[in-house]
Amino acid sequence: MSLVEGLSSFLLKILPSGAFLRIRNTYLKLKKRGAPLIRRVYGTFTTEDLIAEIDARLDPDWRILMVHSSVNGLEPMYEGAAMELVRALIDYCGPERTLVMPAFNFGEYGEGARDMLKRDPRFDLRRSPSQMGLLTELFRRSRGVVQSRHPIYRIAALGPDAEALAAGHELVPGGMGKHTPFDYMAREKAQILGIGKPFQVMTQVHHVEGLLGADWPAPQVELDPIAVTVVDRDTEIGMHIGGVQQQWNFNIWKLREIMSPDELREWRFHGCPLFAARADRVTDALVQAAARGFTLYDP
Repeated sequence: MSLVEGLSSFLLKILPSGAFLRIRNTYLKLKKRGAPLIRRVYGTFTTEDLIAEIDARLDPDWRILMVHSSVNGLEPMYEGAAMELVRALIDYCGPERTLVMPAFNFGEYGEGARDMLKRDPRFDLRRSPSQMGLLTELFRRSRGVVQSRHPIYRIAALGPDAEALAAGHELVPGGMGKHTPFDYMAREKAQILGIGKPFQVMTQVHHVEGLLGADWPAPQVELDPIAVTVVDRDTEIGMHIGGVQQQWNFNIWKLREIMSPDELREWRFHGCPLFAARADRVTDALVQAAARGFTLYDP
């Protein structure tokens, strides 16, 4: 974990949401002012350079590419534009592979998804934006992209596996575990890629919590179901949001203890953080660790 990542995680825990946002905005302004010096230190790169770097790092045997991203995490070294990168990723996957991005929505900053849905139990797939970064929202709005019908852990996908990957997500109250897009990716040769972000954002790690059910070794409580209506164009789907709440503190950095550097690849490109891992290996490592009583949660 870098100094910035560690400090960010710490401040998120101790500060009110408004104070954290003010500090974050100040950091981004300072970063922008220092752009000439930062570029002199790390150099610059184009979209073509970034795609070539990604291609050189990924295992060749994959059908699905799940991308977590941050345009801010690429600045000021990146010379391209967000939409240019979205199109490049679509072209990189081509017609025979599927591109996936998270399109999660947790309500107003600091509100929480459950409070959002209690306040407004109608979730419009088309009108509710992704809060997972600019790239994900641009991709979600792109022609031909399919969205899963879950009001919290919605994913967006484009390609031959898109329909199958998104199907039935609304039938899983917690959004994770069996019969979800994360379950599909663990079974179907998916690569997880982080662009401008450390692996702290990798949602696949939560798949095991729903997958193991009663065999999960850490304390958790069942959440009361919330009645929700998902609106998908002219179709309305009634469902209930539920799931579990973990009682210990999440510590994703422990993933390094059960995955080797070859399995959980972390590197920097012109100073920008990137990571890659296979979805099946992430899930398998966590399932095996849970059988020994090990989780990514600390008492």
